Amino acid sequence: MKKHLVTLVATLAILLGALPAFAQDTLTVLCTPQEDWCVAMTQAFEAETGIKTNYVRLSSGEALARIRASKDNPEFSIWWGGPADTFIAAKEEGLFQAYESPNAEAIPAELRDPDGFWAGVYVGALGFCSNVNVLEELGIDAPTSWADLLKPELQGNIAMAHPATSGTAFTAFWTVVTLQADALEAEEAGKGYDEEGMPTEAAIDAAFAYFESFHNNVLQYTRSGSAPGRLAGQGEVAVSIIFSHDCTKFQIEGFEGILTTTFPEEGTGYEIGGMAILANAPELEAAQKWYDWALTAAAQEIGATVNSLQLPTNPDAKVPELSVNLAEVKLVDYNFLAAGASRNAMVERFDSEIAPRPTE
Repeated sequence: MKKHLVTLVATLAILLGALPAFAQDTLTVLCTPQEDWCVAMTQAFEAETGIKTNYVRLSSGEALARIRASKDNPEFSIWWGGPADTFIAAKEEGLFQAYESPNAEAIPAELRDPDGFWAGVYVGALGFCSNVNVLEELGIDAPTSWADLLKPELQGNIAMAHPATSGTAFTAFWTVVTLQADALEAEEAGKGYDEEGMPTEAAIDAAFAYFESFHNNVLQYTRSGSAPGRLAGQGEVAVSIIFSHDCTKFQIEGFEGILTTTFPEEGTGYEIGGMAILANAPELEAAQKWYDWALTAAAQEIGATVNSLQLPTNPDAKVPELSVNLAEVKLVDYNFLAAGASRNAMVERFDSEIAPRPTE
């Protein structure tokens, strides 16, 4: 009997030793911001904790699709970065698990989920990133309104990511929905928003009508939200729609004096860059450590070291000198809950009525 017990123990030891040591030793991060920030964050976390940390970089729409596809056997333990409306959509689908981080209280309540399913780690405003040389050739000024993007002079001279693959692009889409709803509400109460505060079908139809006209001026829909800024910097288009901090990053890293940032006078949307632990996370303990760490001021200051100039959500973090002052930008009343709840239906309609999502 004793011999059999020893054999059983030895066999179990072999089997357990063959299993990956997820919780204590490794972490796989799904990362949505620009690549160099993903690298800087994972390297810093590994250096501080000793946990071997890897990442996969995907735009937010692609990230959501990947999480859905692997929800029964998650590839990742934590998702870091990307607009909060995508996180809200994922939460509604049961793709996250709540976590009460001891560091969450440092983050303003409006920048995190009240149920603890996600927390904001940065904030940034959407803008127009334009090539001044191409604009001069076209004989027009940098756009300062959403209406300016419909000018015939810009035909084939605008780049934007696709809302199905990019949170940046969906922010642009929902901004236009909000503006259309506000305009209809100003005409007649109840015309722009229903009793629950959701944009009406009339407002959504008006937004799609805008993007049908806008589509005539688009040269390319990209997969990544920041990619249009590089196209503008290279002179392939006159105007790109990206987050303003990405335009500043491109200016610093090679396109200074070529790119300029403007904001629409009607108002622009903004993002709360989110973070969440995946349901059934295979490396739960490590994911919780990342979550706690990413909410600290020190972790949020890493972005500026690679020219990622989003505003930190931790009030104690130093604000990068070149960050946009949101107090000087007219922001729309961006309803993240409504955007998250509507995301799936809106991207499917955009895909079928305006433009198919890019395959490369």
